[in-house]
Amino acid sequence: MPDVFVLVPSYNHARFVERALRSIFGQSLRPNKLLVIDDGSTDGSVEIIERTLDDCPFASELIVRENRGLSKTLNQGFSISNGEYFAYLGSDDLWLPSFLKEGVSELATHPEACLVFGNAYLLDQDDFVIDETGNWHDFNTGNALPFLLEGKIFSSPGVIYRAAYLPEKPWDEDSRLEDYDLYLRLAAKHEFVFNKQTLCGWRQHDYNASGNLPEMFPEFMKAHENALERLKIAEPERERLRNKINFEAAFNFVRHGFKKEGMRYMIRNLRGAESVAGVLDIVFRLLVPKRLFQWNRRRKYELARRKFGKLDLSGRGL
Repeated sequence: MPDVFVLVPSYNHARFVERALRSIFGQSLRPNKLLVIDDGSTDGSVEIIERTLDDCPFASELIVRENRGLSKTLNQGFSISNGEYFAYLGSDDLWLPSFLKEGVSELATHPEACLVFGNAYLLDQDDFVIDETGNWHDFNTGNALPFLLEGKIFSSPGVIYRAAYLPEKPWDEDSRLEDYDLYLRLAAKHEFVFNKQTLCGWRQHDYNASGNLPEMFPEFMKAHENALERLKIAEPERERLRNKINFEAAFNFVRHGFKKEGMRYMIRNLRGAESVAGVLDIVFRLLVPKRLFQWNRRRKYELARRKFGKLDLSGRGL
């Protein structure tokens, strides 16, 4: 059987952590070990984890310590791991039962690849599906660097790593976008495998990165700029990539209600627009009254909940 090590970095997800752990218990390909590191939770998560791990059908361990942050937690977990494959699941996210089996199978057929990734269902706080990342970007197996440099990124719950390809401390402990930084460094040397199936759930909260774009986007561009420097990309291409990403950021800022920032990024990066229609789309959204804009977001949210329902962990997906 493939040797898979699973880490759950836990932090203040008492409402969700039991469901996350049980989605790992239910994997058709069982890990050789599950490690949970609680990063200083103060909401009763530890007691729930201890109780839930009593039902774990394979080897498991819980480490409880003071808060150090996600990157240090991930690096600690990886330093303890001993499997051929390494995956981590956030304490509020979910895996469908065939997630590990399908991902490891993809890596077995692509021995040159350092990781496999796939799309994710976006979940609200009640497990209703509200979107799917496959609606955002198209990906392919092979060289992932071009789409990463254009700002296209995938979610961490859908990733399984080949452990031998990771450095001693994979995650940059000074970065707040630790996964994007790691993907850029790995893609410069290795291929990625894209699993077209959607086999995980990615929880969305008000305090996700998408809810704090003005603070998180500069972190994104910092990781991007560091990659351009490492790769010695010529300045004309650097400028094209910067303009493209910043213009697309204008759309995302406006879509999440940050109109002032969206207008600023649009005006400064018009050269990054791929079409006049893209500019007009942002302008239209800027002109929509805030109350109407918020009403439309709530309407789309409720329509998605009714359309897709809750994520079903019995193996049937939706």
